[in-house]
Amino acid sequence: MDPRRLARFPYLKEASGYLKAGGITLADLLRDDAYRRARARGLERVTGSLEKGDKAPLEEPPLHTEAEVLTEILAYPVARMLVSAIADPYLVRRYALTEAVWGQMRLSVEDAPFVASLAAELDLDLRPSDGGFEVHFTDFLTHTSSMREKDWKLINQVVDRGYVRLSRERTLRMMRNAIQRRIESELPLPVNDEVIEAFRRDAQQLKAMLASRKERFKAAELGKVSITRFPPCMYNLLAAIQNHENVPHTGRFAIVTFLHHIGLSNEEIFKVFGDVPDFAADVTRYQIDHITGTTSATEYSTPECATMKSYGICPGGDLLCHQPWMRHPLTYYRRKPKWLNSGGATSRPLAGPP
Repeated sequence: MDPRRLARFPYLKEASGYLKAGGITLADLLRDDAYRRARARGLERVTGSLEKGDKAPLEEPPLHTEAEVLTEILAYPVARMLVSAIADPYLVRRYALTEAVWGQMRLSVEDAPFVASLAAELDLDLRPSDGGFEVHFTDFLTHTSSMREKDWKLINQVVDRGYVRLSRERTLRMMRNAIQRRIESELPLPVNDEVIEAFRRDAQQLKAMLASRKERFKAAELGKVSITRFPPCMYNLLAAIQNHENVPHTGRFAIVTFLHHIGLSNEEIFKVFGDVPDFAADVTRYQIDHITGTTSATEYSTPECATMKSYGICPGGDLLCHQPWMRHPLTYYRRKPKWLNSGGATSRPLAGPP
């Protein structure tokens, strides 16, 4: 395969074989001055995913010389090591999304046989057909499950003998999800002390960027409502979502209903969730519209305290939670100011913030 293709799609199996054939060791990559540019490009890939992500056009690096091609291929394992050294779930997802978006754009100028070969590496049963492609319905369901628009529903597709017919554009959009899923599944990698030490300064820079980015999506995003009045259950759910931790569906449902009933609009609720990577953003917007009654016949209520406990998402509560008349998160939110003014909060709470 043309090495320039490996540089543009460095997650291909042949890319690692290309590097092995060159005899480049991990120690060389981490320390040798000959690969200083590759290390810098790896850092640029990660910082770019935080600064620009999928919102900026891809700037293709020059790939005219062997040195330029090798630098770009090496930048990918460097980026993966940096992400793994930090091991932050948000960074993993953001980086994987950015690589996937770049992959989709790069595939737009590739021929059908190459698109099919890349799909095979992603374990997709895909084949060219009449200017577009056909993909097995099981792979279609796997890689479009997060895309809630009606035109992505299987029932709205043309299916022939178990294969879904897709245009080239829609095929590449599906493959973007497959690339993102593959990269996410492989990260974080186990990294040794040598890697951590080599990238210590770069990791500090990335951690500072992460902290700054996450800070933007905390209390200030709530605008007209007060996060200091949140019951511990909702505070914890919101913090987990903004940190892109694994929050169960029951938790997402609870926080959306809560924010809706304390007065936030659907768009404001969506912004509270932070800079969520693309496929999760699609799911989040769909859930918000459904739960708030925008696209459904039901405007759902916030679960009461007993239900939150049955869901397993009540952290135990603070002293206000344990008042005999406290049975609902919204009651907590409304009564918190009076509780504070009465001196009820002078005792140490039983649980964490707020």
